[in-house]
Amino acid sequence: MTDTTGSANPAPQSLPLRDRGAGIALPAGVEQPHEAPARPPLTNPNGPPVLVKLTPPFSVRMCQFLWILSFAVGGFTTVYYFVIRKDLLPLISDVARAVTPGRAEETYDSTADIVFWVVFAIVVATLLVQITLLVSFMSRRPQIRWWQLLTLGIQVMLVVLSPEWVALGKQGAPLQPLLAAQAGLVLLALLCSILPRAIAWSARRHDIRRGPQVASGSDL
Repeated sequence: MTDTTGSANPAPQSLPLRDRGAGIALPAGVEQPHEAPARPPLTNPNGPPVLVKLTPPFSVRMCQFLWILSFAVGGFTTVYYFVIRKDLLPLISDVARAVTPGRAEETYDSTADIVFWVVFAIVVATLLVQITLLVSFMSRRPQIRWWQLLTLGIQVMLVVLSPEWVALGKQGAPLQPLLAAQAGLVLLALLCSILPRAIAWSARRHDIRRGPQVASGSDL
């Protein structure tokens, strides 16, 4: 006997959620589910800038190397100049005597001492100032190159005037080449410091990168 309560078309049943939206045609009357919204990001892409210490460009490192070489030559020149002091003082006295004859011997001796120690003080002070300026240059202080150029001018004056006052005799003859070598190294260092990459490195002042990504909503 046929069941009179049965139906040829059974009522549609709800499909499991896992089958929805998987390319299966849903029966009439079943609403297409909406896609779930995208999950919010767990990281913040806009990290804070962080100061880093990057290796300077080659031109800056070469500039630093040339400066250090000039300091070595300047230090050797200073020591050598002091060691030959007893040999130089009589020769400086002779120069003073030729310029202004007829003075007492004590005057010439005092003049020789003054000339010697003034030149010595200029050489030492210039060397110390250049060391300080190099530290400032590597720290990217502004306008340092102009001060370094000024010290080069002082060294050039010493090279020009040294044969007249201190580079005298057999012992004093090496002073002028030593002073010239020091000034030449400084000139090369300054030329390296004005190359485009060195200029850009100084103008940047600081090396920065974006900080690490942190969870959104966290306190920085």
